[in-house]
Amino acid sequence: MRYFLRKRLHFDSILRNPFHIYPQNLLDSMNNVLKPHQNPCFQQPRVSRIRPFSAQPNKFPEYEMPTVTWGVVQGRKEKLVSRVIVCDYLKGIGIIPDELEQLELPSTVDVMRERVEFLQKIGLTVDDINEYPLMLGCSVRKNIIPVLGYLEKVGIQRQKLGEFIKNYPQVLHASVVVELVPIVKFLRGLDVEKQDIGYVLMKYPELLGFKPEGTMSTSVAYLVSIGVNPRDIGPMVTQYPYFLGMRVGMMIKPLVDYLVSLGLPKKVLARMFEKRAYILGYDLEDTVKPNVDCLISFGIRKEALPSVIAQYPQILGLPLKAKLSSQLYFFNLKLKIDPEGFARVIERMPQIVSLNQSVIMKPVEFLLGRGISTEDVAKMVVKCPQVLASQVGLMKNSFYFFKSETGRPLRELVDFPEYFTYSLESRIKPRYLRLKSKGIRCSLGWFLNCSDQRFEERLQADYIEAESAGPSFHMGGILELPGCDIVSEDDDESDDEILYRRTVSL
Repeated sequence: MRYFLRKRLHFDSILRNPFHIYPQNLLDSMNNVLKPHQNPCFQQPRVSRIRPFSAQPNKFPEYEMPTVTWGVVQGRKEKLVSRVIVCDYLKGIGIIPDELEQLELPSTVDVMRERVEFLQKIGLTVDDINEYPLMLGCSVRKNIIPVLGYLEKVGIQRQKLGEFIKNYPQVLHASVVVELVPIVKFLRGLDVEKQDIGYVLMKYPELLGFKPEGTMSTSVAYLVSIGVNPRDIGPMVTQYPYFLGMRVGMMIKPLVDYLVSLGLPKKVLARMFEKRAYILGYDLEDTVKPNVDCLISFGIRKEALPSVIAQYPQILGLPLKAKLSSQLYFFNLKLKIDPEGFARVIERMPQIVSLNQSVIMKPVEFLLGRGISTEDVAKMVVKCPQVLASQVGLMKNSFYFFKSETGRPLRELVDFPEYFTYSLESRIKPRYLRLKSKGIRCSLGWFLNCSDQRFEERLQADYIEAESAGPSFHMGGILELPGCDIVSEDDDESDDEILYRRTVSL
C-alpha cells in the first residue's frame, strides 16, 4: 500500500513540472525545436548582440564617436530598398554613387550621413569625395578613426589630415597593424628621424601602399651597392622619398649606367645622390640625355662633361636649351664673349646657366668702373667666371687693399682675376704682410694659389720657384703637370679623387 502511495506522489510531481527530470542540455535542444506558440512558457526577451557605438574616452579621446555603426540586419528585398534610399540621399547632397554599385553600403541613411559629415569635418568636400567615392564604404569606427589616429601619432598634424586623405584616400582601407605600422618601422630602420616621418608621408603618402620587402628594399640595396653610405639613406629619404618607389631596372640603374658612360665614376655618383637625391627623379630619355646633347651642341667638350655634372648636378634637370641660349646672347651682347669663350665659362662654372643677369652685371660694372677695359673684363671672366658670383662689397675692399697697400699694376689683376675669390682678412692680407716683412717680391698667384702648408714651404725656401699653372684635369687619363714629366701613379691624385673632392665641396 505504501509503495503505491509513493508512486502516486511521484506521478503527481511529474504532472506539475513535466521537464524537471530531463537534463539541461536536452531541455535546451527541446526549447530550440518548439515554436513559440507551442511552448509559450520558454519565450525569452530578444537581446541584441550588437554593442552600442559609444565613445571610449581612453582609446580615441580626440574624435567624437558616432552613435550608429552599420544599421540593422535586413533581408534581400529590404537591402535593395535601403540601398535605393541611401543612394538617393547621396545624390541629394551632390555625391555620384555610380562607383558604389559593387560596394556594400550601410542600411540606413543615418549611418551614411554620419560618414559624410565625419569626412567633411576633417576637411574633405563633396568634390573630394566624388574623386574617390569608395571612401564611403569605410566604417568610421573600424577604418577611418584608427587610421587617422595612427597618422596623427606618427607626426601628421591634425589640421593636415584632410589634405593627406585627399591626396591618398586609399589609406582609409588600410589596416593599421598589418599595413601601416610595418612601413613606418621600415622608414625608421633606414635612419629616418622620428620627427621626420610625418613630413616624409605628407610628401609621398603613396609609401603607405608599398610592401617593405618589395620595391623599397630593392632601391635601397642598389644605391648602397654603388657606394651610397647606408647612414645617408635616411636623409635621402627625408629629402626625396620618391626614389623608394622607383624600380631599379627601369629607372635608377639606366640613369646610373648612362652617367657612368659619360665618365662619372660610381663613387662620385654616390656622393651626388647623397647630397641631392632628387637627381634620381630626372627622366633619362626626356631630360638627362637631351640636356647632355644640348651642352655638347653649345661647345662643351665631352671630356669636360664629368666635371660640369659633378660641379652642378642640377644642370641635368634644367630647361637647359632655353637657359643656355639666353645666357649666350647676354654674354655676347654685354660682355663681348664669343660662343667659344662662353663654353669655357660653362666648363669652369656651370652654375652660370642659372645665375641672374642682374647679379652678373654688378661685378662686371665694378671692374669696368675701376678702369679695366671691356676686353680685359671678358678675359677675366673666361679665365675665372667665379668673379661673376663675388659680392661687390668684398671686391671693393680687396681692390682697395691691392691699390693702396701692394702698389701693384692693374695688369696683375687682369692676369690673375682669382684674386677676388680669396678672403682679404684670412688669406690675402696676412700672407702679403709676411712676404713684405721678408722682402719677397712675387706674383699674386705665387703666394695666393697654394695651401697654407705649401706657402710656409715657399717662405722657407732659398729661392722662388717658377710659377706653374697647376694640375690639369683630364677625365679618363692620368694626371699631368705642365712643364714636368708624367707624375708617377704613386704620387698623383686620381681623376676619381678630383671629381670626388669637387662633388663633396658642393
